[in-house]
Amino acid sequence: MAVRGLRAWLRAGSALGLLAGVTVSANAGGFAVHEQSAYFQGMSFAGAAAGGDLSGMFWNPAVMTQFAGINSYTSISAILPYASNNPTAGTYLALGGTSNVGDQALVPGSYFSYQLNPSLWLGMSVNAPFGLSEHFPTAWAGRDYASGTTFLRSYNASPSIGYRLNDWISVGVGVQIQFAKASLNHGVSAFIPFLGGFVPVGDANLSGDGWGYGFTAGVTLMPTPATTIGLGYRSSIDQKISGTLTIPIAGGFGADTTVKLPDMVSLGIRQRLNPQLSLLGTVEWTNWSRIGTSVISTAAPVPAAALNLPFDYKDGWFFSAGAEYQATDRLTLRTGLAYEISPVTDSVRMPLVPDNDRFWASVGATWQIWRGFSADIAYSHVWVRDPTINISAASGNPWFATSGVTYIGDVSAHVDIISIGIKYRWDEPKAPVKTGLITK
Repeated sequence: MAVRGLRAWLRAGSALGLLAGVTVSANAGGFAVHEQSAYFQGMSFAGAAAGGDLSGMFWNPAVMTQFAGINSYTSISAILPYASNNPTAGTYLALGGTSNVGDQALVPGSYFSYQLNPSLWLGMSVNAPFGLSEHFPTAWAGRDYASGTTFLRSYNASPSIGYRLNDWISVGVGVQIQFAKASLNHGVSAFIPFLGGFVPVGDANLSGDGWGYGFTAGVTLMPTPATTIGLGYRSSIDQKISGTLTIPIAGGFGADTTVKLPDMVSLGIRQRLNPQLSLLGTVEWTNWSRIGTSVISTAAPVPAAALNLPFDYKDGWFFSAGAEYQATDRLTLRTGLAYEISPVTDSVRMPLVPDNDRFWASVGATWQIWRGFSADIAYSHVWVRDPTINISAASGNPWFATSGVTYIGDVSAHVDIISIGIKYRWDEPKAPVKTGLITK
């Protein structure tokens, strides 16, 4: 039994390592990525921190204690974003706007748990919690803020441990080890008096990679056999990026910066009304206000203001409600709605992150292929309240100081998401050792 369990862990660990190599780049609230689970996506992530599925480990590591034995879950989400830019007439040499600049992306999430004894679990999750991928034309009205291809890719591994204190309370803690790779591209213009204004002279690019570290923690409570409450925390990460800054004419220079990524608190509840129907809810707070301004350190001969990345976001909030219905012994149906308050305000919005408040609608299902093996599928449509962009001296938008070029316009945006997931129990399912453990 112990040898079989160890082999299963090694096989699952190998799968996690392969999954981490999948390219991930997506634009979510700010540039966080919600899409970490096909199971919870079917309910717009309602109740994620309360568990019910192993992928709840992303929000709360204590969730693993709900699952007896050796379990794994792998999810892939295809994100299909749309964002077109429409500049105000007469803005910046009348170069015009853009068609869709959002790049399609695959977002992986993978989870593994191993029960050592009736009270102790080990776990591992591999995710891509932050991402961005967009491609702009080189000649458009806002090129000094976005030109060519820009991306951010993150890969986060979180080994964790869970402990079941008694039948109604469990706790979990873990560490975050995160690698990120980024490439930021934007146009550069020079003021030419005899031409009467700014003229494009080329593109600048900041590219590099680096490591960041943090932790996770959480607790689950079962005050009644039908009620589960979960509270999870993912710490902030100071993400280091070291690489090269390339600017027109001058060439390339060593450069580095630190992006202060936010911490997140997620509260989830799952209430079973009868053997078939459960209701779920989530309230999530993300500390985006800590991001502030990232300063690029380099010897490149450019003005200090041009080396600032003034994100200056406010905190973000996410609210969702969902339902899960056991239609048959093998089929489970889900649906959910969510409202997301974006951290990106009118006063700091720019073309690379044209985010705004969002409304989510989702549906999903699970089909149990055989005992211990099941598949999830989910679909979400996200409506983004049309963002407006005003980067000018009069607006006070801090991005204006980075180039001194005015850009005013609006964005049409929405997102479609399709996810699939596979869960598998590696050892022989047996009766749970304690009340509340999930065996299917």
